[in-house]
Amino acid sequence: MQPAAMKNANNFIVFRRLAALQHHSTVGTPTFLFKLRRHDEMNFDFRVSNFSTIALEANPSEELQEEHFNPLYFSGINGHGKILCKEKELDGVAAEMLDFLNQRSIKFDSRMYSQLLQECRDMKSLAMGRKVHAHMIKNEVKPESYVGNRLLDMYFKCGSVVDARKVFEKMQARDVVAWTTMIAGYFRCASVEFARQIFDEMPQRDVVSWNAMISGYAHHGQGREVLQLFRQMQRMGFKPDLYTFTSVLMGCAVLANHLQGNQVHGIIIRLGAEFSVSVANSLIDMYAKCWSVEDARQVFDKMPVQDVFSWTIMIAGYVKCGDIENARILFYKMPEEYEVAWNAMIAGYSQHGQNEDAVELFREMYQEGLKLDSFTYASVLSACANLADLEHGKQIHAYIIRTELEPKVSVENALVSLYAKCGKIDNAHIIFDKMSERDVVSWNAIVTGYVNQGSLEDARQLFDKMPERNSLSWTSMIAGYAHYGHGELASKLFCQMRLGDIKPDHFTFAGILSACASLAALEHGKQVHAQLIQIGFESSVSAANSLVTMYARCGVIEDACQVFDNMPELDLISWNAMIAGFAQHGHGKEALTLFEQMVWTGLKPDRITFLSVLSACSHSGFVDEGRNYFDSMSRVHCISPGADHYARMIDLLGRSGYLDEAENLINNMPFEPDVGVWEALLGACRIHGNIKLGIRAAECLLNLEPQHDATYVLLSNMFATAGRWNDAAKVRKAMKDKGIKKEPGCSWIQVKSRVHVFLAEDASHPQALEIYATLDRLYAQMKKEGYVPDTDFVLHDVDDEQKEHVLSNHSEKLAIAFGLMSTPPTTTIRIIKNLRVCGDCHTAIKFISKIVEREIVVRDANRFHHFKDGLCSCGDYW
Repeated sequence: MQPAAMKNANNFIVFRRLAALQHHSTVGTPTFLFKLRRHDEMNFDFRVSNFSTIALEANPSEELQEEHFNPLYFSGINGHGKILCKEKELDGVAAEMLDFLNQRSIKFDSRMYSQLLQECRDMKSLAMGRKVHAHMIKNEVKPESYVGNRLLDMYFKCGSVVDARKVFEKMQARDVVAWTTMIAGYFRCASVEFARQIFDEMPQRDVVSWNAMISGYAHHGQGREVLQLFRQMQRMGFKPDLYTFTSVLMGCAVLANHLQGNQVHGIIIRLGAEFSVSVANSLIDMYAKCWSVEDARQVFDKMPVQDVFSWTIMIAGYVKCGDIENARILFYKMPEEYEVAWNAMIAGYSQHGQNEDAVELFREMYQEGLKLDSFTYASVLSACANLADLEHGKQIHAYIIRTELEPKVSVENALVSLYAKCGKIDNAHIIFDKMSERDVVSWNAIVTGYVNQGSLEDARQLFDKMPERNSLSWTSMIAGYAHYGHGELASKLFCQMRLGDIKPDHFTFAGILSACASLAALEHGKQVHAQLIQIGFESSVSAANSLVTMYARCGVIEDACQVFDNMPELDLISWNAMIAGFAQHGHGKEALTLFEQMVWTGLKPDRITFLSVLSACSHSGFVDEGRNYFDSMSRVHCISPGADHYARMIDLLGRSGYLDEAENLINNMPFEPDVGVWEALLGACRIHGNIKLGIRAAECLLNLEPQHDATYVLLSNMFATAGRWNDAAKVRKAMKDKGIKKEPGCSWIQVKSRVHVFLAEDASHPQALEIYATLDRLYAQMKKEGYVPDTDFVLHDVDDEQKEHVLSNHSEKLAIAFGLMSTPPTTTIRIIKNLRVCGDCHTAIKFISKIVEREIVVRDANRFHHFKDGLCSCGDYW
């Protein structure tokens, strides 16, 4: 039935019911006021008496069409209002609608304002909310009770704490809801202290206000405050409800406090709340985060009804505790296919290295027709990145482009990581540049991508542009500098980080300790160790592993042992680091003993372990032991030796004089020998003067790497040692003709946090005259003690006097002389050399250690030498 106003069709236009208007059951016949604007800006007012038709009163002489109007819809259902927008922004609609009402002095009741404020809150339109508030003030509507609380809620959820506070202070009658709204609002805006202040000032509290405070603390990770407030609530006679328990259990989970969680569980049972699904889910989550997955499973199994969250939380709990197998079993027992549980399982596979399973489960999820969301995409793309599976990653990327209008930041971050880890940094950067929104994860992904491919300058430029950095941002750059040999830059960046507000984590410490190890910066390493203890990371396995490596590579194997012995937990990296430390210092017996202890504990060695074991055998001349361990790799431990293992074995056999056996081992390798294998054989041929085999090794090396300078140097030195000066000269001439430059030998020493670098016959140091004077005095004393320069190590065809002069000015001797001048008596001198120490220097340093009564530690390209009282730790075998 049409309204009476529809008598003349020429005077009215009828609009059918609009989809945006929903008919609600009402009492009586409501009247709805509308306003429409025509394309020529002419306004029309009308009333609606039902939802079936809308009548518009217009100029009788005009014939109007629906498309001529830009409608501003406003409906009032028994006093409740709702703003519906079309073709204009919400704020504009509100402004025009309120102006319209103001012009006609139309007033709302409190319920209408309440509904309008709710719309403002839901749309997060602060400007609109302020206009509604202004309309309230104009019409002398006081913000009391229900509408006042809605006003507070609107301002907080629109992010205006100041406006909310002003409203609250002007409220004459504040009920408990108003106080509670303020508490919840402050927590939402991360103003925890103000929330507590409001709570403490409350004249009267109820369970809801206690819950608001406890929940706020829980969501802000303040577990101790949660438990304190929960105890206080009970002492004051308030009975906790289901919401209280879920918040308190969240606090226990934050603290990973199993004991407190158990006690709360007991209270829940006593009050009969254990069968609540929400409480049971919180218990499962709490126990899982306390690493007690068995207790979580007991709660899960006792639930009379399990919802989607129950299954998902339980599966995620197994994943967190690393029990992927039980997570898988439970996953396939689910009564329904819950997408969120599929996502948890895919993420679990990806996080625990089962990336193939993650990709396969994603394929099943797609084939089942389940809904794929940003969590699904982010997890499976992470798995593809871990596998360096660019092909599958690109297919998923294409699917996202086809189906997603605008991927979420998490998905775009995963795509950046995928392309970066697959070596397609340009593609990663294109995605990064096109992102409409970037977070710190986005920046970290692209910076880490450049770091991993060695483009440190590009990485640093991006790092410097980051609007926000977290510990991972700093750690990526520090670790990158350390890994690529820029220890000083890593140290500077770490110091810069410590001056800011970012607290380093154990991965950051691992990175800077690696830098200290590469520089042999012992004093700096000790300072970092002290900071690590101060911050509370001394029990971190990764940080402790880095400490072991740092002390070992800085020449203090005793301190490395102490750190290792005090570690509460050892992983494979811990054992490998200590075995490698012993190997570097020539402590072969200790290295092999430690290896046997590791195997006895049931830990399975990996290929890195055997590299260190074979190095230990090589540096100590343990030929039989080396043969046995090399054979046991495949026979006992099911590890196929790689080219690097063969190189270690060739080095062991060659140094010990078993050149024929070394050559046979090469000939029987299951794959083609690489540069490291032939270089080990050539080095052994130089030591033992086997020129024929050495030439063969050199030819094979030059076929693999024609520009490899070490090949020419070793071959030239081998000819020079044999007195074949013409052949040595031909090799040097070939190097010159091909533009190949020999890496110059250099040594360095750190004194008072400054690194001093020396080349052979270096006169560039500011104290050069004093250094050479110190060396002259040492040489005079050494010769009195019986030192005779070994001119065989001068690989040039010059007279003996010139050879002796060349020997006296080797870089390690200059560094030692400077160290003796610059450090207190009895201080250990620590030198690093980039090449293998020569035989004459080795002999000379033994004499110097005896004369000056100091320990001198030299780290050369192969190992450590500890000189003391005229002896060396290597036993003259190196």
